[in-house]
Amino acid sequence: MKTIRVNFLPSLLEPILYLFALGLGLGGFVQPIEGVPYINFIAPALISISIMYGSFFECTYASFVRMYFQKTFDAIIATPVSVEEVIAGELVWGATRATINSTTVLAVVAAFGLISSPLFLLVPLLAFLGGLLFSSIAMCFTALAPNIDFFNYPSFLLITPMFLLSGTFFPLSVLPPPVQTAAQVFLPLTHVVNLTRGLILGRIETILLLSIVWIAIVTPIFFVLSINLMKKRLIR
Repeated sequence: MKTIRVNFLPSLLEPILYLFALGLGLGGFVQPIEGVPYINFIAPALISISIMYGSFFECTYASFVRMYFQKTFDAIIATPVSVEEVIAGELVWGATRATINSTTVLAVVAAFGLISSPLFLLVPLLAFLGGLLFSSIAMCFTALAPNIDFFNYPSFLLITPMFLLSGTFFPLSVLPPPVQTAAQVFLPLTHVVNLTRGLILGRIETILLLSIVWIAIVTPIFFVLSINLMKKRLIR
């Protein structure tokens, strides 16, 4: 509660800046995409990006600080709580943080009048599931990180490509087919964007089912993998 303003304001102000600068500014020079104005096209992507950022950075930098510098994990493990429970708690907190951040962005999007379907009420549930996916991926990197500077690698090599190439600011259809395939197979944000855009715009398509299946398969894999990797690191 002491840091709520610091944590709350970026989640509130950042989407407003994007909507003004890209949605209204750049959008004035862009033709409608997939039948909707540009600002309506990027609004769901901003929600998806907040899901990725909120969970990924919470379970990399923040988790590393708690593990390495503050020794919080060691202190908790000294109690009857198991290593698996500690890491599972971190992952659930990362998903919760993603839900909080994305709900804030969702409120901004609603205030701009950019919601076209009552299905937007399912976005917080999607945010938690997507947040759990990104948290699990992030925790794998945390388990392998020798120092906090190591996170520059996944930030640059994974998060930045997802930020730009997951159908966020332009449709994947304009990219070469191999890049489209790679984005669908290897970039988790692509599927979160597909689902969020479908819920916000009210477009239920076959590709959404594929995205749900992708997330449902990949999330448990990384969840279990992250717990096992962290267990090896903490019980050295």
